Amino acid sequence: MATPQPLQLHAPLSGVLMPLDQVPDPVFSSRVIGDGVCIDPTSSTLCAPVAGVVSNVQASGHAITVTGENGLQVLMHIGLDTVNLAGKGFTRLVEEGEQVDVGQSLIEFDADFLALNARSLLTLIVVVSGEPFTWLVAETGAVDSGQPLLSLQTNAQTTDESLPGEGEALLSKPITLSNPNGLHARPAAVFAQAAKRFAASVFLHKQHERVNAKSLVAIMTLQTAHRDVVHVSAAGADAEAAIEILSELLNNGCGEAGAGPAPLVPMMPSASEAQSSTVLRGVCASAGSAFGQVVQIAEPPLPVTELGATPQVERDDLARGLAEALADLQQLRDNAVGEAQADIFKAHQELLEDPSLLEVAHVLINEGKSAGFAWRAATESTASLFKSLGNALLAERAADLADVGQRVLKRILRVEDRALALPDGAILIAEQLTPSQTAGLDTRKVLGFATVGGGATSHVAILARAAGLPAICGLPLQVLDLADGTQVLLDADKGELHLAPDLAAIEQLQADRQLQQKRQQHELANAALAACTRDGHRIEVTANVASLSETEQALTLGGEGVGLLRSEFLYLDRNHAPSHDEQASTYSAIARALGPTRNLVVRTLDVGGDKPLAYVPMAAESNPFLGMRGIRLCLERPQLLREQFRAILASAGLSRLHIMLPMVTQLSELRMARQLMEEEALALGLAELPKLGIMIEVPAAALMADLFAPQVDFFSIGTNDLTQYTLAMDRDHPRLASQADSFHPSVLRLIASTVTAAHAHGKWVGVCGALASETLATPLLLGLGVDELSVSVPLIPAVKAAVREVNRVDCQALAQQVLGLESAEQVREALRVYHAATVDTSLVLED
Repeated sequence: MATPQPLQLHAPLSGVLMPLDQVPDPVFSSRVIGDGVCIDPTSSTLCAPVAGVVSNVQASGHAITVTGENGLQVLMHIGLDTVNLAGKGFTRLVEEGEQVDVGQSLIEFDADFLALNARSLLTLIVVVSGEPFTWLVAETGAVDSGQPLLSLQTNAQTTDESLPGEGEALLSKPITLSNPNGLHARPAAVFAQAAKRFAASVFLHKQHERVNAKSLVAIMTLQTAHRDVVHVSAAGADAEAAIEILSELLNNGCGEAGAGPAPLVPMMPSASEAQSSTVLRGVCASAGSAFGQVVQIAEPPLPVTELGATPQVERDDLARGLAEALADLQQLRDNAVGEAQADIFKAHQELLEDPSLLEVAHVLINEGKSAGFAWRAATESTASLFKSLGNALLAERAADLADVGQRVLKRILRVEDRALALPDGAILIAEQLTPSQTAGLDTRKVLGFATVGGGATSHVAILARAAGLPAICGLPLQVLDLADGTQVLLDADKGELHLAPDLAAIEQLQADRQLQQKRQQHELANAALAACTRDGHRIEVTANVASLSETEQALTLGGEGVGLLRSEFLYLDRNHAPSHDEQASTYSAIARALGPTRNLVVRTLDVGGDKPLAYVPMAAESNPFLGMRGIRLCLERPQLLREQFRAILASAGLSRLHIMLPMVTQLSELRMARQLMEEEALALGLAELPKLGIMIEVPAAALMADLFAPQVDFFSIGTNDLTQYTLAMDRDHPRLASQADSFHPSVLRLIASTVTAAHAHGKWVGVCGALASETLATPLLLGLGVDELSVSVPLIPAVKAAVREVNRVDCQALAQQVLGLESAEQVREALRVYHAATVDTSLVLED
């Protein structure tokens, strides 16, 4: 092996040095591509920083790679998003394969044109081959072209083709690149970073060319373009997983904007809108409202030294930090209120044990980096990868990873957590709150919070709901400019933050809150009473649950059964399917808690869409919500459904067992699933079959309810998806969430026709979607003829009380009235008027 020799890297431009961390591009700032320097240029000719061969120059002229002696590879990327200029403003002075000397001109660029047409002129010089380096100048300040910048320790040259492999090579299906400019530096870096996570040898193919997919430079040499067809091949122990995941990554455009499915991000208002608006709009993460004062929350950056002591010392520091963080998370699990909270911190503990994170950190430590630097690099690069994949769920998991990363980093650096010094009546504002911050909030002082990032399904939203704090996410960035102490009105129900609330609105809010508190006390005291209307009509109020503890809580709050057991809680957030014994014991425990006189409605596995399973291969889909979801996925993998039926049927006789199929659109799906269930019941020797029903959550099922009704025992309406599919609006979309409203007359008409069809055949209808948990909708659903309401556990007493306050005859007249309205807003207003005129507040106003 050649003896490592130091090599100098010279400045390719004159300008001002900037730390890589401050570059406004996550792929570069998180060092996914590699470490290096950034120069804000004052000259307009890019020169060779080392002597070597031009191994790649992009056709657009905005980026070039020079390979020096001993395999050193240096990528230079002029400006940010300059690939979109398609070569305008750039003049290439060299070609691939050409030998160049230090200081030789490589590319000339029109700085004035780039300043007007590109996002930034910041130029990146990145050591993509990974050699460690030391600075020869100050890391900030002016630099002249040709001036020595870095001293690098190089190794003997290796080739891109020298990766070890084993076993027969697998080849992916053809993949058509959706990236507008092919796999240029950023998407190529994301792809290479993902490929490095596999032990298998991985290659990317274009026509007859093949390159190492773990090498950024090699990928760029393919000179791919929009609509080029490529393949991925892999050989080794995890080759199949590599093919599947990397193919999906390419299909998603490696997270590049404009390529493949884009991640959900809040859309910014125009400057004029921002200046004139006194109401900022986002998405409700946790219902409620509050009036208070702004407190901006921002985590200060932690000072991390790049170079470590000895590898053993740094490994010990990392191990200590991980152990202390695990203990912290265990304490949070032990103190959690409810299983949902505990599961969040259990997932965080599992992230700390992720082998790929630890492997990246140990590699960097072995290269001389400090434990803090290595851990931060590992977590930030992985979080950036999650965000780049165009999947809202993975983007939220990136927030969890950032939280875990910060927790361990503090323990490594011995930085003590400090409780926030908060004034009374605080409305927290942040770009993103972490689960750790949210779990530690003093709810005596914090009234609610509003964030730019996050989503209605994020762990922070779950914690906010558990704490009873109203919260909004997806707000525009201007919310971060609000001064501390600014008085705001947080109306999470509407997803609105009012910046200049009038006195009347504030007084009304405070009066409503006092009345609401008394009302909740009254509802809780009467939770065990039956849900009977004033004219004697009985409605069953059951619970939506995902655990035994939630079931037990529902019973203490007056729940009359389980109307929706989300069975996927047994399957998610793990790397293998649950065993038969685990499933059967869980279903049986829940059934025993309910007893033989109460309903248990178990929904079969509802995954796909926004709920992928790591251990069930799913082909990449351009729109997963319109693809292999629910019953479709299970019937494609019948053994998965058979195993679940077998486990559910083990609880037969312990309660009144019902099985419910999700996402059914065709009668053939119902028949196939029924056949599988009956075969498993026969194998178990069951004398009596459980009731079998379907969810009504797509318009096709609602419109064909008259054909489904004779072949099912019941319907349960999932209003969340029914609304999404009826209105063609993503219910979590930051700009459409307020319009994706289940009160829309089109959705209500589908509910009405479903009830009519079911009752014509003597079958009952429940509603288990979010609409059932809204007391404003209770009289409407009663009027439409719904027989059962399955609601969020904490809202059981409120929904039962809402039933007891109305007459069924009046509800029927109300329902007929609102079915003729034209918008969700009109429906809501009609219900508010009815509520104000009907609800008797005298009980809750008594001392």
